[in-house]
Amino acid sequence: AVVSTQSTGEAVMTITNFPRLGCPDFCWPAAQPSPEGNVSKSLFFPDECINPHPRFGNLVRNIRERRGKKVEINVPIFKDTNTPSPFNEFPDLDAAKVDHVYMDAMGFGMGCCCIQMTFQACNIAEARMLYDQLAVMSPIVMALSAAAPIYRGYLCDVDCRWNVISAAVDDRTDEEESGSGAFPHHSSRYSCINSYLNSEKFSDVDLLYDKEIYSTLIAADLPNLDHLLAKHIAHVFARDPISAFNNRIELDDEEDTDHFESLQSTNWQNMRFKPPPPNSDIGWRVEFRTIEAQLTDFENAAFVSFCILLSRALASFNCNFYIPLSMVQENMRRAQKRNAVLDQKFFFRKNIQCCRCDCEPDIEEMSINDIINGNGEFPGISKVLRAYIKHMPELEFVTATRICSYISLIQKRASGELLTTATWIRKFVRNHPQYKQDSVVSDEMTYDLMMECREITEGKTCPDLIGNLRVDSDFNNRQYRRDSYIDESETNRSPNFSPTN
Repeated sequence: AVVSTQSTGEAVMTITNFPRLGCPDFCWPAAQPSPEGNVSKSLFFPDECINPHPRFGNLVRNIRERRGKKVEINVPIFKDTNTPSPFNEFPDLDAAKVDHVYMDAMGFGMGCCCIQMTFQACNIAEARMLYDQLAVMSPIVMALSAAAPIYRGYLCDVDCRWNVISAAVDDRTDEEESGSGAFPHHSSRYSCINSYLNSEKFSDVDLLYDKEIYSTLIAADLPNLDHLLAKHIAHVFARDPISAFNNRIELDDEEDTDHFESLQSTNWQNMRFKPPPPNSDIGWRVEFRTIEAQLTDFENAAFVSFCILLSRALASFNCNFYIPLSMVQENMRRAQKRNAVLDQKFFFRKNIQCCRCDCEPDIEEMSINDIINGNGEFPGISKVLRAYIKHMPELEFVTATRICSYISLIQKRASGELLTTATWIRKFVRNHPQYKQDSVVSDEMTYDLMMECREITEGKTCPDLIGNLRVDSDFNNRQYRRDSYIDESETNRSPNFSPTN
């Protein structure tokens, strides 16, 4: 539908962020920033680029007014051979850090794109389980999908968008951020979760919550509302609302959840727990929020399918990924670093078949290759997924073959055989004939990069990103037997994963 509305010279691409967002004349029609305006007051981002729906302009203004100043986004610059050292664009601006690329508007974060998936659970118990277990996987999948190494025309020393968005919507006052006041917020509204829903033992980070709301929920003595879930809901209420509409203020909270959703929808974490709407047959849901947008439909489908399979395998095999939440938060920090998929190690649990929530974890710092593809002591997540497929004899051949090609893409990303989108973009820029090894990504370089991305999106072969994986027509070649997509050597040498339901 979007493609049908294109004019000559326009193209739709699934990229995580536009490399020169915030640079002079980055948009069309051209618009100029308004540092003295009444919305973003940005040095770089024109108010004309804000979505015209009232919600977005209000969010920009309200976040700025609540914190008492503009948002402060600082991304470490990639230090190439000729990058100035120190790199200091704005020596007279306290908000701009040395050796960082400075940005000052919500649009730099909310101008990014990603894949967010909502899973329908069969009941509240399964939803809580998925929320906890997928939270552990969220930094791993983010590193595998990394696709954003350039900000405001500079090559940066990160590969992901997460901290950019986190800072872009950070409405904390100086008092709240410093830890003083009634509600000392230790993180932005856009951050990693601060508590599990099924495990108090592994929820080892401070959880800020509204104690009055918590007491009210506990006193209600409702089924399925234990103290862990009550604290989670009270945590949502510890934030101020930052968006409201005049005609949606006086509501019957017995029939309408808009007041709750105004808070829930502006607490942007790596996972979101979504209760059923009132008077609806929609059930309990969980949202997974860390995947970065990829260039091709095949790659995007691979990450979606990987996470769907993982959610079903978790429920079927009763896997246990629990590690202390402080380690998950550290993994989130590591996942955003340059080439994290190959260069970083991540805390992960080796004894994932210990099904009790409180059993002692055997935790090791592993490479993503170990986590996905396994090693001598750990089977690897890919093998769990292939074992799950093996227990689905009703799965059609073509579907199974396609799904296993998706898993193979993730495996090859983990091993380094295929590049992440971020690494591919960085390689393209550094090999461009106009690049001067100074971290600057010019208009001309960006144009060439976008044209190459467009060609890949529209079907050009890119061995670095997809390799020789079957993408379209090959899935209909029925000469392949079931053995071609179920590698018995992988599943047989792994622990015996069998469905429990």
